[in-house]
Amino acid sequence: MHDIRFIRENAAAFDQALKNRGLAPLSEALLSLDEKRRVAIAAHETALARRNAASKEIGQAMAQKDAVRAEALKAEVAALKDAIAGKQAEADVADAELRKQLEIIPNLPLKSVPVGADETGNVEVRRHLEPPTFNFAPKQHFELGEALGLMDFEAAAKISGARFVVLKGALARLERALGQFMLDLHTGQHGYEEIIAPLMVKDEAVYGVGQLPKFSEDMFHTENGFWLIPTSEVSMTNLVREEIVDEATLPRRYTALTPCFRSEAGSAGRDTRGMLRQHQFMKVELVSITTPETSLAEHERMTGCAETVLKKLGIPFRTVVLCTGDMGFASQKTYDIEAWLPGQGTYREISSCSVCGDFQARRMNARCKTKDSKGTRFVHTLNGSGIAVGRALIAVMENYQNADGSITVPEALRPYMGGLEKITKAN
Repeated sequence: MHDIRFIRENAAAFDQALKNRGLAPLSEALLSLDEKRRVAIAAHETALARRNAASKEIGQAMAQKDAVRAEALKAEVAALKDAIAGKQAEADVADAELRKQLEIIPNLPLKSVPVGADETGNVEVRRHLEPPTFNFAPKQHFELGEALGLMDFEAAAKISGARFVVLKGALARLERALGQFMLDLHTGQHGYEEIIAPLMVKDEAVYGVGQLPKFSEDMFHTENGFWLIPTSEVSMTNLVREEIVDEATLPRRYTALTPCFRSEAGSAGRDTRGMLRQHQFMKVELVSITTPETSLAEHERMTGCAETVLKKLGIPFRTVVLCTGDMGFASQKTYDIEAWLPGQGTYREISSCSVCGDFQARRMNARCKTKDSKGTRFVHTLNGSGIAVGRALIAVMENYQNADGSITVPEALRPYMGGLEKITKAN
């Protein structure tokens, strides 16, 4: 959510930032609505002040036994009552319309974000490990999983339809191992607090992180009014909704391993084979709540934490900064971490880490203050995949595949696999 006062004082910069995102200028229309709202509020306050003054004058006229003036003042007060109600309603309508416009405008990109129209404008900032070479043609994860008898898309389709999978045996355990490994790493070495939070949330929660009202079709909604979380960012970020937190407790760092649910409404025909784009998947999420001064450093730190997962797994990856045209709605700046997938012969996104500034905090009314300060200010929020478990499974399978179709278990995961070193075809 944007601050109309900022737009009032920085209209040209606001429009330029929107232009960098590929959007038309909006400040003129927004400020026109704002002026209408302010005029109505001023008229309401003027009428209210006059009513209060006239009410006092009635008492004075009565004390002076000036019945004619008293009756005239009473008539004026009665008329002002209707005027006050009308101006209040006018102000409320203008305020609601302004809010309706503001809540669908994306966050403004930071100056350090490259300007571009789409993913072709993203910029690589670093790379880890070179892609492995094989003396055979590497297969894609679904070819490997189906040949092992441990990945069943047909069974999932009978139960739930497209974009679901049934994992079995050692592959099911490998996915569980990945999630547990990430949680242990982030809580034990990176200082995140593990959270188990609701998977079903209210409108206010998804609105707070920017999913509503614009992206309702991307989520699943229950008949009794809940939304299934598209990521546990929703639940964890909302832990500070409508709170005033002590700045001494910041940063707050949360992590959770949860199922995530997405409709993939805009993905028809994309990644229809395999596990890359599913309606239900597991993900370890990272969320940070910080002061405004520390959010950018926290963004770099969070991205490093996600990268460490892949480093410890020995997965080649590159990190790119997304351009203005490829960023998410609530983001000021986003790093995507892309893992190398030998079966596809390309890098694919496995984590996104974003700093949102006070954009979400304004929607949630999440603020902070020091013990000595009288006023409050909005916190800054960050979120990132730490990382997507299903995609990590894909990366492990494809990078650690062998010529006979077996999969070597990375050393970092073997303690979580009961010492198993290789996954072979199910009996």
